Amino acid sequence: MAKKAATKFELNKVRNIGIIAHIDAGKTTTTERVLYYTGMIHRMGEVHEGVATTDYMEQERERGITITSAAVTASWNGHQINIIDTPGHVDFTAEVQRSLRVLDGGIVVFDGVAGVEPQSETVWRQADQYKVPRICFVNKMDRTGANFQRCVDMIVSRLNGNPVPIQMPYGEGSDFAGIIDLLTMELVTYGDDLGTAIERHPIPESHREQAETRRAEMIEKIVENDDYLTEKYLMEEEITDEELMGALREGVINNKIQPVLCGSALKNKGVQMLLDRVVDLLPSPLDVPPVKGIHPKTGEEVSREPSDSEPTSALVFKIITDPYVGRLAFFRVYSGVVNAGTMLQNTSKDNRERIGRIVRMFADRREDVEEVHAGDIAAILGLKDTFTGDTLADSSNPIILEQISFPEPVIEVAIEPNTKSDQDKMGEALRRLAEEDPTFKVEVDDKLGQTKIKGMGELHLEVLVDRMMREFGVQASVGRPRVAYRETITKPVRIDTTFKRQTGGSGQFARVVAEFEPLPEEEAELAKDGLYFVNAIKGGSVPSEFIRPTENGMREATQGGVLAGYPVVGVKATLVDGASHDVDSSEIAFKIAGSMCLKEGVQKAKPVLLEPTMKVEVTVPEEYTGSVVGDLSSRRGTVMGMDARGDGGTSIRANVPLGEMFGYATNLRNLTQGRGSFTMEFEKYAVAPQSVADEVIKSGS
Repeated sequence: MAKKAATKFELNKVRNIGIIAHIDAGKTTTTERVLYYTGMIHRMGEVHEGVATTDYMEQERERGITITSAAVTASWNGHQINIIDTPGHVDFTAEVQRSLRVLDGGIVVFDGVAGVEPQSETVWRQADQYKVPRICFVNKMDRTGANFQRCVDMIVSRLNGNPVPIQMPYGEGSDFAGIIDLLTMELVTYGDDLGTAIERHPIPESHREQAETRRAEMIEKIVENDDYLTEKYLMEEEITDEELMGALREGVINNKIQPVLCGSALKNKGVQMLLDRVVDLLPSPLDVPPVKGIHPKTGEEVSREPSDSEPTSALVFKIITDPYVGRLAFFRVYSGVVNAGTMLQNTSKDNRERIGRIVRMFADRREDVEEVHAGDIAAILGLKDTFTGDTLADSSNPIILEQISFPEPVIEVAIEPNTKSDQDKMGEALRRLAEEDPTFKVEVDDKLGQTKIKGMGELHLEVLVDRMMREFGVQASVGRPRVAYRETITKPVRIDTTFKRQTGGSGQFARVVAEFEPLPEEEAELAKDGLYFVNAIKGGSVPSEFIRPTENGMREATQGGVLAGYPVVGVKATLVDGASHDVDSSEIAFKIAGSMCLKEGVQKAKPVLLEPTMKVEVTVPEEYTGSVVGDLSSRRGTVMGMDARGDGGTSIRANVPLGEMFGYATNLRNLTQGRGSFTMEFEKYAVAPQSVADEVIKSGS
């Protein structure tokens, strides 16, 4: 295939946006419409028909959900838009997280009937964390029970947002016939089913008063963020449309306000207006602050402007393993230009990588390009040792960009190959899948000779096993899911450990004195792998070269606790004293002493078992509320709240231990005659009741 130079858009005309939302709010349908109207596809595929463009994996098409973030490039009104359609299912939350890290703006899609749902809260928090400006699209306005104002109110009450409706629906549910634009004060309707025959009318008298009231509210909220316009507003001077749009854009980019639009992606209404506002309101790479990182040699903070003339820096945010072409690394260029055929430094791992083929992605279709400029997103084929979160930079001007941190897995299953030939294939397949997905962990239990895979939920592991069997041709048997418990301590102790061994010639000697205490929750981020190690040695009682081996010994010992062999977390270890021998002390002696010291410390510090608790939201028709609440209580669940929905249903929010939720989908179907649905996401680790701990310890022994 002949390579072509990418069409070079001016940087202020580039938009890197993500479409984020709760499962089934209509993200992929919205993306599909965007591709159609921007001319990237000529026929709209539907999720329910299993032919959506960005859902190109077989597993996505069968389940009707998005699993991996698909990166797509499109253009609209002379602007280049790089779109990432992210998953809505909580098991794939890492996909959303790593996409948000490299995006400049987001479209948050809400279901007009359900409003703000649990995963909407998760993605909103993640967008807050990465300071991603966003606009809101209230979708499915044509469905019975749709309520635009309720969605806007929920963005305030549940998400702490500052929504500013810049549109309002002309009718709701089956009466939804168009959109009233509060910026231009006109009614937009559609003369055909494809949404291409757009007609503009004056606002009908029946809605004029309501539209004028909403426009006044909109103007008041927009000018709040601009002193000059606030003064004009208070003096009752006229504010021009240009001034209003400028202040609105400024408010969005500074994350002060979130404009709210509405429509029905499935019925092709409102998507072009959404694209217009993406171009008008969301930031270009020039509108976001320069990216910051650290110099790998000096540790000093350095920053890079989004310019082609700056030294090259790029962040790899996603890996896809393609059975045909190998590993595909998605990257965002923050500064400089990445050229095919050149060498760059992987500053995260301190090795050099040759940039082979660069491709621009159109979902599952690829186009080779020679170069990628600052602010752009593309993918590289054939990188040897570069994975999610790694930085590629100019070797003469190195920088390490902020790493992406991911949640720990909460569920595990044992997996065994069916035949000897499957054994080798399985190892390779699991390795490649783990390279793609930072929340997927593979562990070999030497004692049992068993391979365990760990992930974020049952669906997460189910999809990965399915991919292993189909894409890599591995036949394997999978055990029952097990909860990933943890262990911790509940009281402080001081432990004095001496390791001494004499075996002819020089022996082994190390003495370690450490204080162990529970790590307060506010210091949890200081812990690496569950242990916060503090060196408080004074006077050199433990020589400095033996401090690191002591810490390593303690860290290794946290891998298996004393109750049931689960990892130990939430421990602060302070090394306070010790002793060494001129001849007999060595790194290995102190490593063993550190390990023994921690094990004894955990044993004596009243260890307890921790279990993962999940935030569960169950949506059921009102008549089943009582039996569902009763069932959740019987699973040791705590009901946190209930909301009535626009479609006559009830939304029940509860915290429930993960161990009680296996098989819940079948149970809920039986309780609600198949009419209930639920979502679940990790909340926190909590101390397990003694009866549960006894059961876990017994089954592990």
